[in-house]
Amino acid sequence: MKQKSSAAKPDLAEAEAELFLLEAFLPYRLSVATNRISRLFARRYCDAYGLSIPEWRVMAVIGRAGTLSPGRVAEWAAMDKVKVSRAAASLVARGLLRQNADPEDGRGRKLSLTRKGRGIHRGVIPLARTLEAQLAAGLSPGEWQALGPILDKLLAHVQAMEEGSPGAGID
Repeated sequence: MKQKSSAAKPDLAEAEAELFLLEAFLPYRLSVATNRISRLFARRYCDAYGLSIPEWRVMAVIGRAGTLSPGRVAEWAAMDKVKVSRAAASLVARGLLRQNADPEDGRGRKLSLTRKGRGIHRGVIPLARTLEAQLAAGLSPGEWQALGPILDKLLAHVQAMEEGSPGAGID
């Protein structure tokens, strides 16, 4: 009996890999779009206020929610806890965030915006709204209106997938 050579036929995984187009892969496309939009926005608020992307995200979450622990900020912003911690430390050093002990957890901390931080937060909001309007101009009114609910639905589905996955929460 003649044995078939494994070298004669390409492995199925190899064939699929050759057909895989990274630029058409939705997670990659979403990541690229998010990163490019974040960099565009970062240039604007960095020029105006000297904030990095993680610093602005921390300020935006706290500005929206009020006093929060760094862990809750990380959850709300879908950021790595180390990035939140570094951004918070920088913002505290610059007088934009206040850090207090958590009265319910002696080891925990609570973060809140200072008066100076609230002023910067209010100042960045018009920049954010202007950028959002510029992004919206790249789509038809119907596409822009549909985008929000589509993203909400996709994020809810991803969250359900994460909750059912043993590796959920791994960054």
